[in-house]
Amino acid sequence: MRKLFTQREFVAYFVARQSGLLAFSIEDVAMSWQIFQLRHNPFDLGLIGLVLFLPQLVLALPAGILADRYDRRMICIAATLTEALGLCGFVALILLHAHSLGLYLSAVAFVGIAHSMGTPAMRSLLATIVRGEHFVRAQATSSSVSQLIAIAGPAIAGALIAVSTPAAFGGAALSYVVATLAFSFLQPRTIEYDDVPLVRAALEGVHFIFNHKIVLAAISLDLFAVLFGGAVALLPVYATNILHVGPTGFGALRAAPAVGAAFVAAYLSRRPIARKAGRKLLAYVAIFGAATIVFGISHNFVISLIALAITGGSDMVSMVIRSVLVQLRTPDAMRGRVGAVENVFIGASNELGAFESGSVASLIGTQASVVLGGIATIAVIIMWAFLFPQLRRFDRLVEEEAA
Repeated sequence: MRKLFTQREFVAYFVARQSGLLAFSIEDVAMSWQIFQLRHNPFDLGLIGLVLFLPQLVLALPAGILADRYDRRMICIAATLTEALGLCGFVALILLHAHSLGLYLSAVAFVGIAHSMGTPAMRSLLATIVRGEHFVRAQATSSSVSQLIAIAGPAIAGALIAVSTPAAFGGAALSYVVATLAFSFLQPRTIEYDDVPLVRAALEGVHFIFNHKIVLAAISLDLFAVLFGGAVALLPVYATNILHVGPTGFGALRAAPAVGAAFVAAYLSRRPIARKAGRKLLAYVAIFGAATIVFGISHNFVISLIALAITGGSDMVSMVIRSVLVQLRTPDAMRGRVGAVENVFIGASNELGAFESGSVASLIGTQASVVLGGIATIAVIIMWAFLFPQLRRFDRLVEEEAA
């Protein structure tokens, strides 16, 4: 009975997770397209990243405590429902013909706050449903399907934008509602935690990561690699001014990294990483940087798609290694707080990376910004190989977790 119950819960989690990712993929594309169309300024794309990152930074520790002290299922329900309401605000602004960048960024901030409060709880759910040695395969399987969703999301968003931008935001809101309903089928769980002061409890997640050098090395490497190699944030510029492929081509460009990631995730679900995990992490992040450089200088749509697919596939290796390290090495009572700190790192790499890319592009040009970011990524790999020798020597990912 316990096994069947866990399987039913995993299905509910799976539907909720994939529906939320579909909504996020569509909203991400729709936000960048809508805001770029206001002034056709790449700096505005950077502002989206900054506005999304600030709530993650400010709310990380409170969100982590919330995830470790209250029912994670209810937190996820509240977060996804709030994000759906925020997207309805975008629809209202468009239908009212609003042209104020400040109003649209306020709507982005509203969605970002909801996302920041829900992410630590959502990241902690799978490890409480799937136990032990099954977690690695479940994580890879979930990631492979997530990448299929990430492929479909931008393509769907591009098609919906071609019809109307409100349709894209409305579709994303509907997908969040589906996620909300699926989360409601999970069983509530009592969270056991030490009755320690809030400030001390909040900082325990930070201390945990900085006291585990392998975890710190993997997370920080991913942070700086994606921070400097954030070409995705500038795709509206490429689609409009460089490759001239319109909203449908923009959707294809946004989907390309997920295509590469899906192939890699499907492979890893059948053949999980067993040996030389640290060296593989460094090698694939180097491939990410090189592919970013190729994309930056390309004027050919097909070559650009291939380069983006390679960035997505190489980044998937980094994500799987990081996720296994963090989730299986962290006690359940601390997963929310550790996940919240990890989310700051991820947010810094994605959203703050988008701000960095948009800012640099406005100063030196879009293509120069992307190429420079790829070169900086490779430089970071060389530095990390010397700063964290234990990362180079890190070998058995799964057996280390079992130990």
